[in-house]
Amino acid sequence: MPGKPFVDRLCCSHCLGLRYGNRIVMNLATILTRAQVGVEAPLVRVEVHLAGGLPSFNIVGLPETAVRESRDRVRAAITNSGFDQPARRITVSLAPADLPKDGARFDLPIALGILVASGQLKAQDLDQFEMIGELSLGGELRAVSGCLPAILHVRKAARTLILPAGNAVEAGLVEDAECRLANTLVEVCAALTGRAALNKPERAPQPAAMDWPDMVDVRGQARARRALEIAAAGGHNVLMMGPPGTGKTLLASRLPGILPILTQDEALETAAIASVCGQELDAARWRQRPFRHPHHTASGVALVGGGTKPRPGEISLAHHGVLFLDELPEFDRRVLEVLREPLESGHIVISRAALQAQFPAQFQLIAAMNPCPCGYFGDPSGRCRCSPDQIERYRGRVSGPLLDRIDLQVEVPRQTLAEHEPGECSAVIRKRIEQARRMQRQRGSLNARLDVAEVREHCQPDEQSEQVLNKASERLGLSARGHQRILKVARTIADLDQQACIQIGHVSEAIGYRQLDRNRIMAA
Repeated sequence: MPGKPFVDRLCCSHCLGLRYGNRIVMNLATILTRAQVGVEAPLVRVEVHLAGGLPSFNIVGLPETAVRESRDRVRAAITNSGFDQPARRITVSLAPADLPKDGARFDLPIALGILVASGQLKAQDLDQFEMIGELSLGGELRAVSGCLPAILHVRKAARTLILPAGNAVEAGLVEDAECRLANTLVEVCAALTGRAALNKPERAPQPAAMDWPDMVDVRGQARARRALEIAAAGGHNVLMMGPPGTGKTLLASRLPGILPILTQDEALETAAIASVCGQELDAARWRQRPFRHPHHTASGVALVGGGTKPRPGEISLAHHGVLFLDELPEFDRRVLEVLREPLESGHIVISRAALQAQFPAQFQLIAAMNPCPCGYFGDPSGRCRCSPDQIERYRGRVSGPLLDRIDLQVEVPRQTLAEHEPGECSAVIRKRIEQARRMQRQRGSLNARLDVAEVREHCQPDEQSEQVLNKASERLGLSARGHQRILKVARTIADLDQQACIQIGHVSEAIGYRQLDRNRIMAA
């Protein structure tokens, strides 16, 4: 070809070409997309370069197996969609190069980059779009997991996200995000050239009525019901201890039904975690609080998250909801100890050699346990034959530092049939809880999440109440954390009573919920 080739700007700032005489041959294109790191979606630039030489297809930028295999999927999808696969040396760079890339979500941007770089697709304003999608060999788009974090980041960037129609439910959850749905590679190309328009996702319907089990099913156990109401109002952790069959699991399963419905932002956070895990989202129930109930054989990784590619665990899947651990002492002690930091911080950081991922974990811990190995210590039947040493070893499986982070410790004793009176339904209890939480929102956060300075500002008892609390702390041997947590519980009880100041009755009731601390002193 006559003349010396030179770089010339073409259809947009992301496309470059070489001019040979009067003919322009595209050779470089950039398509924007998103990777997945935890619940974050960092921006990735898919740069496609076509060069002379023997035909080849190379992907660089720390691609994992699924990304490297996209070469075959993209090649077949381009051909079966009616386009020409360039018989040239193709180099795909996924920038930033030091960020590990995994999954099939890069198929669509890689295919579009090849079509633009080869001159088969003359798209305008590519820098206003981001693409995510897996391609079948026939050119159809398949849904990918973890789309919701990408949608939230694209909304902040004020761009339009093109994604598979199979991710329509997730796209419909974010009301002010610009998303377009496509079924095939051909549809995306037609939309980018202005020959057709892509459909917008349907907005999520109004939240359906909560269908959790109702608290009215619980007969008797007034003290445990009261403890759950306080826990729901202030976001506190609860431990219930009692013999088998007294209703511990029944009570725990009804806690979500008395919690207020998730706010829009809270629901998006929980939905993003479910999206990263590949769970199917129910648009009618996505505003309801999660309830997670792992078996006691769960490992530490299953509970807090981890793996070679960090994934969220049960504590993150219970974000803004309830994590119920039944038979608490049956969990491996090392597994339980990993809960200590997330209970304080509200998040978990998982570090690996290649990257670090942070997952939110603001959950309510509801735990249940038997009083002894056989389960019948203190039962009126007198059938327990466990020795004091056996009981101490059994209870010792739950460490003191973990117990110190549990605000409400309550016994759930066996009751006679005459004591099985019906209680209030969940709707009535929820109204009181919503009223108490409105007072807490005016202060900034739930009582269980107040820091030291906020406790000093909002949880100061009167002089008489403070004297009672100091004596109880000395007698029970409470740590500074335990002292603070009693004040937080007392603040919640005052909120339920619609009282601006903490009174002696509120403090006394809060002290009464340190059941295991009292038992430890009595045993000594």
